[in-house]
Amino acid sequence: MKKQLLSLALAASTIPALAQTTVNRDPQIAELVSQISADSLRAHVNGLVSFGTRHTLSTTSDKQKGIGAARQWILGKFNQYAKQSGGRMTATLDTWTLQPDGRRIDKPADMGNVMATLKGTDPSDDRIFIVQGHMDSRVTNVMNREADAPGANDDGSGTAAVIELCRVMSKSSFPATVVFVTLTGEEQGLLGAEHLAERAVKEKWNLEAVLNNDIMGSNNSNETNIIDNTRLRVFSEGLPGNLVNDTTGRVARIRQFGNENDGKARTLARYLKEVGERYVDNLDVVMVYRNDRYLRGGDHTPYVQRGFAAVRMTEMNENYNHQHQDLRTEKGTEFGDYAKFMDFEYLRKNTAVNLATLANLAKAPAVPQQVTVDVRNLTNSTALYWQAPKAGNVKGYYVLMRETYWPFWQKKFFTTKLGMTLPYSKDNYYFAVQAVSGDGNESLPVLPVPNLR
Repeated sequence: MKKQLLSLALAASTIPALAQTTVNRDPQIAELVSQISADSLRAHVNGLVSFGTRHTLSTTSDKQKGIGAARQWILGKFNQYAKQSGGRMTATLDTWTLQPDGRRIDKPADMGNVMATLKGTDPSDDRIFIVQGHMDSRVTNVMNREADAPGANDDGSGTAAVIELCRVMSKSSFPATVVFVTLTGEEQGLLGAEHLAERAVKEKWNLEAVLNNDIMGSNNSNETNIIDNTRLRVFSEGLPGNLVNDTTGRVARIRQFGNENDGKARTLARYLKEVGERYVDNLDVVMVYRNDRYLRGGDHTPYVQRGFAAVRMTEMNENYNHQHQDLRTEKGTEFGDYAKFMDFEYLRKNTAVNLATLANLAKAPAVPQQVTVDVRNLTNSTALYWQAPKAGNVKGYYVLMRETYWPFWQKKFFTTKLGMTLPYSKDNYYFAVQAVSGDGNESLPVLPVPNLR
């Protein structure tokens, strides 16, 4: 097992030699990662499947079957884990009623997201990090609320991951707040995520990152026969989703300085890859440069559309015989989203990527403020300046660097000052700044704004 890692390999990079930072695993995070259990995840999935269907429009009065019983079971799990949090965690059922919409809601619907909030320990730190999956399931007909829809992988896998993360992380404390959410209504149109994202806007949450987990526990494709539990996809959008109809000039500035590949979601995806691979062995996080797959959607999108950093994690090789299928066997092929088709060791690794990312973010200081790059003079060096974060115990800062065509950050340079001048041209490289805690936990990177004055 790797004990020390350089921030990222240089491969065939042409960046000149300069002392760069060595990044170590945080022992606390490594210990938490080791507590993620494949057997525990299997038990969570089996518990979810036991309710027959979790269709959004299924019964909410039956105590043994349907979405109502499922969400009460999840709420019970969250309340159980809250008892080991020392009073830091509270669990709630966030309910509302939706009226028929002429599409996938054909009657007044009793909606409910199940949420567990692990309150941060630093009163001055109002940052919130969300990890989520959707608890609802479906068969071939999206309006069929009666037929059994096991939904083991879609999205019992993401829901089980959230439950397991709550189980493990509730025993620890973090300066910032972590919220564990199982959403309803995804199959009917991202309804639970729309509700929660809009709530975050109205209540002015300082929501710094959203990790959405959907279909992440199967290791094979029904078409290619590829079996692979060593790669996890993370989907991310480049341009901020709230700038589609921008009239402020932000998009023009993004184009001018070539930052189309460095929106909040894409920056979060790079962070997730680096930190996830730091703590989880035998797993490559594969960045996919699009918000989601063709003809599909996910619960990260309502956040992206409101300007939050949100990404989707999904297995590498989807098996469509076990998604959105009536339970049946045809010509020797069994259709249906059953737990027996899942790989729980793969789900363990994918869940651990979430934990490493969440814990590192929640332990890190807030992001540096007013990060700028001096572009007032023609030089072949780069001068960066910034201000201290609004919250957190700061040991120093990392200045990140990569070539413009390179997908990931290539080097980290540490400083305790509020500025750094590097002997590299700002025309040829991208730079960013992270705040670093005493334990070495990095904030999300902040790209500099050109200082034209």
